[in-house]
Amino acid sequence: MREFAVRTSDGLALRGWYAPATTRPYTLLFFHGSGDGLAKAAKAAPPFIRAGYGVLVAEFRGYSGEPGTPSETGLYDDGRAYLRALQAEGVDPGQIVLFGYSLGTGVAVKLATEYPVGGLMLLAPFLSINEITKHRHPWLPVDLLVRDTYENASRIANVHCPVLIAHGTIDSIVPTSQGKALFALTTEPKTLRLLAGDGHLDAFDDFAAVAIPWLESAPPPRAVVPSLSSAKVKGPEQD
Repeated sequence: MREFAVRTSDGLALRGWYAPATTRPYTLLFFHGSGDGLAKAAKAAPPFIRAGYGVLVAEFRGYSGEPGTPSETGLYDDGRAYLRALQAEGVDPGQIVLFGYSLGTGVAVKLATEYPVGGLMLLAPFLSINEITKHRHPWLPVDLLVRDTYENASRIANVHCPVLIAHGTIDSIVPTSQGKALFALTTEPKTLRLLAGDGHLDAFDDFAAVAIPWLESAPPPRAVVPSLSSAKVKGPEQD
């Protein structure tokens, strides 16, 4: 993988790690979880690279020594910057599969509602940060305390591409029930895979084992798609 530099719309210079596709038509844009960094997140990439897919591991503002402070609107802006940069590399939107893990599923779902991507893969997704917090701390006034909510549940029906949702059956951080509930709200074509015996942190190998066949069975990328530069992007006040 090589370093991959992007600049966000608010002027931050960020970097990810990128391996272009070799024998497969899709490039995965991976958004990691809240406790990860670039080096740790990149460990999810090798199975997909060996299979011939491109992988861009995105790093967010405020992580791994990158400038800026993480926020919900900021992370969405970071994701858009990586999408635009992939297009500049010659990767059409229809050849991009968004891959979100844990917190990164919030970024992936949001961007999948904005761009005509080829697919969406979610590992350990949640309904919203509020719903996770209510599950863990039912006595707290969550709706008053949580600012960054990542509302996957209200957005997933507006995703119109193939969707793969996978969840470990013993995930103690994001309950498996949330992945199942999000799947119920997702429009077709959709696939659910429950990873037996996997928790929140150890599901990547089993996920790759189900994701690669899913990618191989995906329809070819659309031949003609709108340019990312012309796609309508909602401003922060609408996020």
